[in-house]
Amino acid sequence: MEQRIIISQNIAEDITNAISECEHDNTFIVADETTSKLCLPLTSGVDCLKSAKTITIKPTDTHKTLETLAYVWKQLSDNGATRHSCVINIGGGMVTDLGGFAASTFKRGVNFINIPTTLLAMVDASVGGKTGINFNGLKNEIGVFNDAKYVIISTKFLETLDSVNLRSGYAEMLKHGLISNEKTWAELVNFDILHPDLHKLQGMVGNSIKVKERIVEDDPYETGIRKALNLGHTIGHAFEAFSLSTGKPLPHGYAVAFGIICELYLSCVKCGFPTEKMRQTVTYIKECYEPFTITCKDYQALTDLMKHDKKNTAGEINFTLLGEIGDIRINQTATAEELAEALDFFREGC
Repeated sequence: MEQRIIISQNIAEDITNAISECEHDNTFIVADETTSKLCLPLTSGVDCLKSAKTITIKPTDTHKTLETLAYVWKQLSDNGATRHSCVINIGGGMVTDLGGFAASTFKRGVNFINIPTTLLAMVDASVGGKTGINFNGLKNEIGVFNDAKYVIISTKFLETLDSVNLRSGYAEMLKHGLISNEKTWAELVNFDILHPDLHKLQGMVGNSIKVKERIVEDDPYETGIRKALNLGHTIGHAFEAFSLSTGKPLPHGYAVAFGIICELYLSCVKCGFPTEKMRQTVTYIKECYEPFTITCKDYQALTDLMKHDKKNTAGEINFTLLGEIGDIRINQTATAEELAEALDFFREGC
């Protein structure tokens, strides 16, 4: 059965139907401490979850580790999970990534359902079959491609989010707009994410998911056009990993937003992306996201982190750039001088 994505209007009914369609002798919920407190109460009326065993893990990406993964495996094993059990991941991208990887590898794979509770997880982490953990200081270094049986999207969970997490997810929506079409991009850079209309945002979330779905269907294992989804991520992941080393971790979406600034600069220089559209996007990001400070002394460390990106080929750092909104240029490279210029552009206030 292929993964089904449900934009839910009735969370209890949709969870019940999804579980009934998955082979299961028993069910397990993977959630982090934050999700358990804020989001699980929204599923309290789902009768088929009342007998489920909840495996609670520590929150944030700093715990997306081998140790946490081993804890989930042990809880599954100690509580009688079999290859016919079903795992339900309720949480943000950290939970869906780690829980999906745990389910994909326990007894060589059991069914799992993702119920993303953050905007980031809704539009990015829960769609496309990527699962995994961070390892050896590197983001998502270990993992597998494996689709959830169902992904259930309910914007009811967005009411539990603070502004930082909403903006983190919104950065991925900006990326989807840039790689799709001018109408979608314009709607995104004119939306007030600092004072969001959640009803309007629900429709925008559905459109954003469709952008990613179309690309993933064409290239499920990231051999070609799926690299479009990497816009902002080569430099963004380096920012994210670098921030972890400083003890002040950037939210993933913030790192992507800052990566978009740098990679749109490269797009202008190398591919002729329109300067005005670049500046409009950059201005929106600068107005909506608190600044992240780097110095020129950090460039080498950031470059070294980019060299570990999984999408690199032949030893060269690989970028996805744009010639125009929706005009995707995969497998682009940049010289050390061009990369330094992009970081200068970011550091000097754009």
